[in-house]
Amino acid sequence: MTAGPTPEPETDGRPRESEFPPLLEQMGGVQGVVASTIPVAVFVVTNILAGLQPALIAAIVAGVVLGVWRAVRKQALQPAVSGLFAVGIAAFIAYRTGEARGFYLPGLLFSAVCGLAFLVSVLVRRPLAGVVWHAINGHDQSWRADRRLLRAYTFASVLWTLVFAARVVVQGWLYNADEATWLGIARLAMGYPLVGLALLGTVWAVRRAGREPSPA
Repeated sequence: MTAGPTPEPETDGRPRESEFPPLLEQMGGVQGVVASTIPVAVFVVTNILAGLQPALIAAIVAGVVLGVWRAVRKQALQPAVSGLFAVGIAAFIAYRTGEARGFYLPGLLFSAVCGLAFLVSVLVRRPLAGVVWHAINGHDQSWRADRRLLRAYTFASVLWTLVFAARVVVQGWLYNADEATWLGIARLAMGYPLVGLALLGTVWAVRRAGREPSPA
């Protein structure tokens, strides 16, 4: 008699540590994280040395080279394709406006939209960190009934709100002041370093909630 499939153990709906995927792998690994900043760094340096038009060309070329490099190494192309698409939009805006600061406008607007979305989600008690996490992992949204997880995801969503708000305030001020060089430096400094901190804070909060004993 053939045994049937082993049933999965029941859980209380809280995320287990084994459910957390490798975050760096989702972002293309360490190489992918570093590579994604190269087109912006190339634009900043080339704009200082040679002006806007050469900087736009250099940034796009850098994005293409990174895509080819990942393809040759048979690595995931999604991070490179997404990065090249973003660089293309930024370069188009800078070209049309004739201003180097236009290169950073899409990222600035993206941060503003994301920050507002996370803030609103906290106010309506549907923290976006939890909604996104459970959607990615194919779970339902019943976690909202667990006060521990609701607190954890609220903390994480507030953390993400602060990250995006910091970008908007600092980079928005530099944009209005037309400080393109410093704007590029701020874009690099407030990119993956802040995202990494927010990710660590999110994982810490949710794992901590998952280890708390259930209320009697």
